[in-house]
Amino acid sequence: MEPDVLGSPYERHTIDLGTDDEGPVIATLVRRRSETPTRRAVLYVHGFVDYFFQTHLADFFVERGWDFYALDLRKYGRSLLPHQTPNFCRSLTDYYPELDEAARIIREVDGHDQLLVGGHSTGGLIMSLWSHSRQGQGMVDGLFLNSPFFDFNAPWLLRRPVATAVCRSSKRAPYRIVPLKALGLYGQSLHTEHRGEWTYDLAWKPILGFPVRAGWLAAIRRGQNRLRSGLSIDVPVLVACSSRTFRGRSWHDDVHLADAVLDVEHIVRWAPRLGPHVTIARFDGGMHDLTLSGKEVRTEVFRELGRWTDAYLPGADTPEIEVPPAPEDFADDKTGATA
Repeated sequence: MEPDVLGSPYERHTIDLGTDDEGPVIATLVRRRSETPTRRAVLYVHGFVDYFFQTHLADFFVERGWDFYALDLRKYGRSLLPHQTPNFCRSLTDYYPELDEAARIIREVDGHDQLLVGGHSTGGLIMSLWSHSRQGQGMVDGLFLNSPFFDFNAPWLLRRPVATAVCRSSKRAPYRIVPLKALGLYGQSLHTEHRGEWTYDLAWKPILGFPVRAGWLAAIRRGQNRLRSGLSIDVPVLVACSSRTFRGRSWHDDVHLADAVLDVEHIVRWAPRLGPHVTIARFDGGMHDLTLSGKEVRTEVFRELGRWTDAYLPGADTPEIEVPPAPEDFADDKTGATA
């Protein structure tokens, strides 16, 4: 481990992933240890046009006795190299090598017995698929998802027939830019130079985002289709999202009180497809990244996350909480409507 850009107590480790069609590839594992030795750890993965900077999320876990890890995936944030197309991939399985190596380091090198994994937005989709693919291997003990990217926030015609046509063309021109709705309003709502309260590197997380490429769009769509067909994640899952979607095209203060990126009803609709034990938590006034919501909302987010982890992933010093079974019509629901 070497010093991280966040400064002490954060450290980082570079994971060498060989080369792809653009050249050398790396991922970056960031670590913050608890003040007291622990065998419990968290691995968190960012979303699209994102990287790890949410130190208050690490604070929450460290204060509860967890070692905290975050992974900047290949071509994101700390891992973005000058010769690379930002945030690009051809398949979401491209990320499995760095996730496997991060889990190996956390468990085998750093000696943790319990691993809670989580992801935001695109990271939530990736971590869902990876957790499903690693079921039965003892790698994952729990999964929490922060506004996961289960579907595109667009009318049905664009989400299905138009997206199908674009994805077919991606084989011929994977790097072709696809004109989609910009992330400008959401970006403005976050950064201190605009209308937000957060400071982060605008080279790694620009206000308007990075261009969406046809190959990336096809990879996301395949991943979403796989998820919607039903996964079998064999650990408890917490799916958290806002209670509202912002649908305006120009700035309004409600951007600070709703998800301005995804349709939250899609998240709730597809969450039961993750596996047999899924908890859904919705937060009034929550933003797309719930941990970047207003102070009162994020306090409630962390309170609920704490209750959930205490119930389903109790540590040696945490009394086990008897959790009532999920309602039968929710826990076993595999018949969600299709579009």
